Amino acid sequence: MRRFWLLFSQAVTVILAGYFVVTTLKPDWIGRAGPAAGVGISLTEAPALVSGSVPLGSFRLAAQRASAAVVSINTSKAPEQQAHANDPWFRFFFGDQAGQPQVGLGSGVIIGADGYILTNNHVVEGADEIEVVLNDSRRAVAKVIGTDPDTDLAVLKVGLDRLPAITLGNSDSLQVGDQVLAIGNPFGVGQTVTSGIVSALGRNQLGINTFENFIQTDAAINPGNSGGALVDVNGTLMGVNTAIYSRSGGSMGIGFAIPVSTARLVLEGIVKDGVVRRGWIGVEPADLSPELMETFGVKARRGVLITGVLQNGPAAQAGVKPGDVIVEVAGKQVSNVSELLSGVAALKPGTASKFRLLRRDDTVELNVTPGLRPRPKAQPQR
Repeated sequence: MRRFWLLFSQAVTVILAGYFVVTTLKPDWIGRAGPAAGVGISLTEAPALVSGSVPLGSFRLAAQRASAAVVSINTSKAPEQQAHANDPWFRFFFGDQAGQPQVGLGSGVIIGADGYILTNNHVVEGADEIEVVLNDSRRAVAKVIGTDPDTDLAVLKVGLDRLPAITLGNSDSLQVGDQVLAIGNPFGVGQTVTSGIVSALGRNQLGINTFENFIQTDAAINPGNSGGALVDVNGTLMGVNTAIYSRSGGSMGIGFAIPVSTARLVLEGIVKDGVVRRGWIGVEPADLSPELMETFGVKARRGVLITGVLQNGPAAQAGVKPGDVIVEVAGKQVSNVSELLSGVAALKPGTASKFRLLRRDDTVELNVTPGLRPRPKAQPQR
């Protein structure tokens, strides 16, 4: 009996050792019997079953969801006519001075299946013809529905069907360090996806737009990306790529996007009313400085100093006086002129909102009913 047990144990040991060697050196031999034999799936069969899986850390799904809704925008503008272009003597001596049409490149984002496209105002400004090229290679001439130079946004519309619309996200939920993707058509090479993080939020006083509240990102943004999409890891729209800081003309890791919260307000205003209706209170604001604080006898350490108030304007009627320091607008703190302008502009004209001010040593709360912000006067052509 003991001898039989020794033979059995030795046989089992040899079988297990052989199985270990085969599975290590020739694992595909184990799967030849197929799944029906109960052995399992060979490694040569496994890739076919997991081909749809996404590698860990890949942004493939986000890029696929958002890319279909990002378009390329081609613009053209007729050349300026020279004053003496039709003078035969001028043409005899100087030749035909007719210029070439000016062309431009940009990007846009489809935000509705009904054909609305969001882009930058500077992409389409002054264009005589605007062509939109979809990711599926379809082309269409776009019509400008409205523009908003104060935020550098524009709304276009095309008459195509089966349009893929992007999902609008909540840009207020973004935090510094969040992963984002920038999608557009840089340098006209074709649709390109770059990745990075949110580098900063609430960037303003850059001198780009009247109302600035930019998302800063290090995702590569280059000429041609303007109007394209800045999306999160789920492929939802968080911003509209607008500008870069660059000494060379290319990406240096500092790009700016308009938050979708701002873009949504502009979009709704243009589609509904043709224009964006913004609040206005009629004051002359200034950032706090030692000189102004001494002049007005102000002791506040934060807020926006009011140096002048328009007579019979909304602020004057509510009791705002020169020398007051506005620290809150509708419950939101303001610390510089840009934040005050943006906060007031976001108010609904004709609806009273609470303002908190510092007047000398006292805190004052006033209900101010903003009026409609006047449209900027067009600059004379030179």
